Amino acid sequence: MQSETFQNEVELRYKLYNSIFLTLPLDGIHGTGILIPLMKDECRKGLEEGKSPVEILDHFFEKQTNFKSETEQLDFMFRVISYIERQVVLLDALEDAAFLDLHDARRVGKIESIKSRLSSDERKEKIGEALKDLAVRIVLTAHPTQFYPSTVLAIINDLIDAIQKNDLLQIKMLLTQLGKTPFFKKERPTPYDEAKSLSWYLENIFYQSASELYGDLMKEVSNPEEQDGNILAFGFWPGGDRDGNPFVKVDTTIAVADRLRSILLANYYKDIRKLRRRLSFKGVYEKVVALEERILQAVNGEDTSSRIQQAEILQSLAVIEKQLIEEHDGFFVELLHEFRNKVLLFGTHFAGIDIRQDSRIIKQAFDVLCSTAPELKDQNYSLTFEDLTKLNTPVSLFQSDDEVVKDTLSLFGTIKEIQNRNGEKACNRIIISNCRGEDDVARVFAMARMCAWQNEIPLDIIPLFETIDDLEKAALTMRKLYENEEYAEHLEFRGKKQTIMLGFSDGTKDGGYFSANWNIYKAKENITKLSREMGITVAFFDGRGGPPARGGGNTHKFYSSLGNTIENREIQVTIQGQTISSKFGTHDSARFYQERLLSAALENSLFDDPEKLLSDTDRVIMEKLSEYSLAEYQRFKSSDKFVPYLEKMSALNYYGKANIGSRPGKRKQSEKLNFEDLRAIPFVGAWSQMKQNVPGFFGVGSSLKKLEEEGLFEDARKLYQSSLFFKTLVANSMQSICKSYFNLTEYMKNDEEFGEFWCWIHDEYQLSIEMLLKVSDQDELMQTALFLKDSINLREEMVLPLITIQQYALIKIRELEKKNVTNATKYSILQKLVIRSLYGNINASRNSA
Repeated sequence: MQSETFQNEVELRYKLYNSIFLTLPLDGIHGTGILIPLMKDECRKGLEEGKSPVEILDHFFEKQTNFKSETEQLDFMFRVISYIERQVVLLDALEDAAFLDLHDARRVGKIESIKSRLSSDERKEKIGEALKDLAVRIVLTAHPTQFYPSTVLAIINDLIDAIQKNDLLQIKMLLTQLGKTPFFKKERPTPYDEAKSLSWYLENIFYQSASELYGDLMKEVSNPEEQDGNILAFGFWPGGDRDGNPFVKVDTTIAVADRLRSILLANYYKDIRKLRRRLSFKGVYEKVVALEERILQAVNGEDTSSRIQQAEILQSLAVIEKQLIEEHDGFFVELLHEFRNKVLLFGTHFAGIDIRQDSRIIKQAFDVLCSTAPELKDQNYSLTFEDLTKLNTPVSLFQSDDEVVKDTLSLFGTIKEIQNRNGEKACNRIIISNCRGEDDVARVFAMARMCAWQNEIPLDIIPLFETIDDLEKAALTMRKLYENEEYAEHLEFRGKKQTIMLGFSDGTKDGGYFSANWNIYKAKENITKLSREMGITVAFFDGRGGPPARGGGNTHKFYSSLGNTIENREIQVTIQGQTISSKFGTHDSARFYQERLLSAALENSLFDDPEKLLSDTDRVIMEKLSEYSLAEYQRFKSSDKFVPYLEKMSALNYYGKANIGSRPGKRKQSEKLNFEDLRAIPFVGAWSQMKQNVPGFFGVGSSLKKLEEEGLFEDARKLYQSSLFFKTLVANSMQSICKSYFNLTEYMKNDEEFGEFWCWIHDEYQLSIEMLLKVSDQDELMQTALFLKDSINLREEMVLPLITIQQYALIKIRELEKKNVTNATKYSILQKLVIRSLYGNINASRNSA
């Protein structure tokens, strides 16, 4: 049914509206648009015949065009990329316009499905009680895989509206605007630029969709006044995430906090003005006007006296509501509640800025602090873990010429200042990436007390465990922290709650797909058991990326699959890259996916489903799959061809050259590429650009095959049938494979240096397809999600000329590098061709989210 809806509402309309492009008054559109279908056919036919991209495009230009000169041909390739970018936007808009038709409101993942499982007389009370201990935190990250500027996002939203109304004139006008609007920037964005781009979603999407969802939830509980708005919260990494980004400074963090507050208060001001038009009653009107003036003062004011806090606004609203009920029959009180819900959700901060820094940088800054601060420098600081947690000597200053060290040590005072301006929730979390043990947490604890607070610290210190080794010892690390008297007192002050972040992206990069997911699962179980024993509530913060290879995929199924051996009433998850625009780019989709996360948490809280628990046999199977896939992935990763293959044959190096994000592509800017310093995003992205989605399947086929050889395959089949957790892993791996296309790079099998390595990847790819179909008893990949597969197929077909052009450019670049001709104009143009092709290819992959 969904597949048929997709074909009618998306695919057929795409073909219709795409033809409008040919009529637009845009330079080069007509000639380009007519040739693209011919080019697409040439690419498909040529790749199926095993031809290289150079052979294919040379033949295309010779037989299908009049472009004889190299300059004409390169110019045409740039126009093709620009054209396809806009085709992708049209398809995005069509899918978003048909969103509600494609996602039935009664499907699993909606609050309605939760209500249907409860009797009517107990429903409101049970849901109300569950919501008191339930929370979902959606964190927008600054990771550089989101390419639509705010100008394009605005066009997309208007285009969706025009498509839903079938307004052809408006559609044509918007497509014309789209054709003239640039998709990329000539200058690299600053961290503040990234914050401005992502704040668009807060201001235009979440402000309304989250408050509407919260308001509807309140209709399902007995005592909505007992809820405090903590059910939904939003986090923000731009301006706070320093991990490997030396361009983020304390002034950036403060500027971003100020921006979030100012756009929120501006929205409040617009809402209170609308409210004033209805609450025109005697005694009430005057109070509404007074609140309006107070908010306006806060919007425009710069001094401390003009600042306004959440409690002040809520108190004013409570007074207005009381008078409205007592003297005016509660007329329009529901409008007042709608505004109050927004204040409950967003406070005066809009979204909490998370601070993140690498543990190695933190240690470096700590050592500088201890060696240069006047209060400490004469003492011997060879500190044990216990010493670190007791250290609270206030320091007045420190000395360092290193900008990153100075920024790290200034962070705590910055956090304190932001809390004073916008409230504690505005910035009260610091994440330690690459956390290797309890000492890394203790250093941050000590620095917070020395640099800002001597006693109670209004700050959650969040270790981020990323590698397989760190995941395995995570519970031991947390036990040492829980049992430490000083840190236990800190947790008491923080409500006996500890947040722990787990890195799906870097875990997959380090240990492969099955191993990363299973080790994260076990780490959660071990930490949950320990925390419950110690009387601590643990909240897991999942660093999930866009594609399944980085922990993305179906998040609702993932969280719904966790049994009660894992603390799962609170869901905290990063949203990044194209996932932001695909899941939260419109009101309808944002409302839907927020509700799915909430319903997963609510389901976990209300229903204890024994079927979610893995049996002893299930655990043996998962352990073996993890062990075997890790061994195969480690063997693959340790090959002397692994890093050179990525560096020489993929678009890896061009992520750093594209003006996509403010953050460098690797943590250390050394000339030689070091795997450990390589970020997960360019790592996964490089495989994706080649259509070899290795992180999403490598080791999967080999591990399942080994189980079969040991006579355990039937147990794996039973695991698939009984475990939603394993079924979700299989489905997400299938999605990665469906977005792979080895015909594109088949020419590499004849490469003298990398031919055998390419064949190794291709063999694992074919084996993974075979074994995944066998374990799931499916006849074709993604048989249970055909409309999603239809979307993937349409998008992959659309970008076929684009990825062929990219491979063409990479081949030509390698030829010039072998001749040592790297200063020529052609070399520069070819590099730009690769960079430009990155954009459309990733934007087209939105259904990877």
